[in-house]
Amino acid sequence: MTLTLVPPAPVLPTPVRPDPLGVLGVPGEINLDHAASAPCARAAADAVAELLPWYASVHRGAGALSRRCTLAYERARQSVADFVGARPDDHVIFTRNTTDAVNLLARALPAGTTVVTFGGEHHANLLPWPRGSVRLPVPESPAGAVRSLAAALGELARDARPGLPVLVAVTGASNVTGECWPVAELARVAHRHGARILVDAAQLAPHAPVDLTALDVDYLAFSGHKLYAPFGAGVLAGRADWLDAAPPYLAGGGATSHVGAATHEVRWATGPARHEAGTPNLLGAVALAAVCEALTADDRSALHAREQALLARLRSGLAALPDVVELRTFGPEAPRVGIVSFVVAGRDSAEVAAHLATRHRIGVRDGLFCAHPLTRRLLSEAATRSGRTDLPATALRASLGLGTTAPEVDTLLTALATLP
Repeated sequence: MTLTLVPPAPVLPTPVRPDPLGVLGVPGEINLDHAASAPCARAAADAVAELLPWYASVHRGAGALSRRCTLAYERARQSVADFVGARPDDHVIFTRNTTDAVNLLARALPAGTTVVTFGGEHHANLLPWPRGSVRLPVPESPAGAVRSLAAALGELARDARPGLPVLVAVTGASNVTGECWPVAELARVAHRHGARILVDAAQLAPHAPVDLTALDVDYLAFSGHKLYAPFGAGVLAGRADWLDAAPPYLAGGGATSHVGAATHEVRWATGPARHEAGTPNLLGAVALAAVCEALTADDRSALHAREQALLARLRSGLAALPDVVELRTFGPEAPRVGIVSFVVAGRDSAEVAAHLATRHRIGVRDGLFCAHPLTRRLLSEAATRSGRTDLPATALRASLGLGTTAPEVDTLLTALATLP
């Protein structure tokens, strides 16, 4: 008998899965504008690509495609709820972005609510609030913010309108300076005075964990497009009672439990559906949830440490340039995320940004960053602090994130040092 020897099967290498938090980009382009819109994470792109063949209606069909899309949408809501530490009775409502989420809450406020904000807010947390809102001065330190809020809420408690609701609306991290605000301390002060608190986490969520329960805040708003999920979704998460008592943010299909023959015979739904009328942004929700899951599964302490090292490299490099002045609200050592705004003395910021883009393929932001009152104030303070009389009327902003590298930071610094 002849034996036939069968060679062993070749050992194939284990396929390397792409990093879910790797970001898409264009080779040669240096994107230092994450604070405006972050690039797309691989996790978001893959989640959308996987679901696209199944794309169908949500909550509105009995077919297999519709059932799968409905399940994906509600699973996305749960993933986002887990990401933000939502309490069991909180609502997680999908919106278009942070601005949309804040406007939704502004429309849901009980009658007579006083809103307290600081002058250092993004326009999204200044403009939606009703007349009669209290705007506190920009504080010089995180501790000053806590003292200022305590004093303001004490005054409101002695006002002639006791018992009416109060909402404190504050940023988690400044979109101009990246400085982190003392959210947990502000929440304690608000609750001690019987007020609720909303945190605009648009700039904080991409860089640090945000947890409704741990921070003990009542509402949280953030955007997918700043969290590496650029598919048009945002979130308002928080206490259900005000949201369930308010008229729907949008009136239409999906927001109702019953519509009768007469125009006024409408019973509105409770829960998130009440404020999600119309066909929802399924792909945006799924993309955002995928990034939330990927961030939760990763080592966020390591991500934070890496970003802080890049931030220190950028700030020290800018400080070494004689004509560059950094903008800041608090002291130079205040905690911050990877955002730095600055000016080049004697140079128009828009012209500098255009030069960086055309000559060095570097994308940064220039202007007043949709925070006009704060940025103008910081420009004035920078002139006083530096003694320069030739600072421009607008600023530049470099913002870091996933995918930013040390060579990219160095390229920006070299380009600024060699401006013609």
